[in-house]
Parts: sequence; structure tokens; C-alpha cells
Amino acid sequence: MTFEEIKILLTDKFGQDVIVGEETTGRQPALVIKPEAIADVCLELRDNDKTWFDFLASLSGVDYGVEENIFGVVYHLASIPYKSSLTLKVRKYHDRSREELPSFPTVSEVWKTADWHEREAYDLVGIRFENHPDLRRILLPDDWEGHPLRKDYKAQEYYNGIKVD
Repeated sequence: MTFEEIKILLTDKFGQDVIVGEETTGRQPALVIKPEAIADVCLELRDNDKTWFDFLASLSGVDYGVEENIFGVVYHLASIPYKSSLTLKVRKYHDRSREELPSFPTVSEVWKTADWHEREAYDLVGIRFENHPDLRRILLPDDWEGHPLRKDYKAQEYYNGIKVD
């Protein structure tokens, strides 16, 4: 299916407001999906006979900067049988002064590999994935302070008596 056909398929199934934007100027066009609908959209794209996006190639957490206070997730999907790919994005405003982390629905029930990708985004960017089966750090020690890929991250001076550069 073409990018336009996928847009029509999604809006027919979920309504016009499921796609909140699109990016068509990069190497691969992307659909910006309403955050609370991402798991349902991914399930449809995986199970629909016309799309069959059976492979989550990557999932990345994004901090768009302290000026915007927007966090997002980028999903790179692939259909092995149809030899096609698609990029989906979700994003939302998050006030950095709040204690709770920005959050999005998990897609780990759609693709098992999302479990590890989402844990990495949680660990490094500080994005929480609602209903994730095991959301804990995956790369950094459990007692590490902060999320190092955030734009406002301040490295701790010492960790367990070792100077952090």
C-alpha cells in the first residue's frame, strides 16, 4: 500500500482525528498519530491483510528540547512479506517541572520486541509506557539518577564513589 492508501485505511477505521499530522519532507514520510490511539493503530497495521507490518524495526524516544517541552516516540515499521516500511510518530507536551514522566501507551502487546525498545526509551529519555509488563532500566544501573538523553540532563558528579565525566 502507498502512504496515501495507509492514511485512508487508518482514517476509515479510526476517524479523521487519529492522524494529527504528517511529515513528508524527509527520506521516509511519517504519520503523526494521536498518542492514545497508537497501540490500536499499530495492531491494525500489523493484522490488516493489506499492510501486514509484522516487524517493529525500531522504537526511539525523543526529547524535542526544553523550549518546546515536547516528548515523543518514533516507530519504524516494516512489512517483510510486502517489502514496505512506514514511520509513525507520537508526541505530546510535558511540563518538565512535574514529578511524573511523559507517557504513551505500550505497543509491547503488538510486537514483543517493543518490550526492550520501550525499556531503552524509559531508561535513557524518561518516557513511561502505560501497561508495559516490565518497565525498568535496561542499560543503566537501577540506582542511576536521571535520564541521560534528555536535553535538560545534568550528569551526577559521582556514581558509587567514581567520578563521572
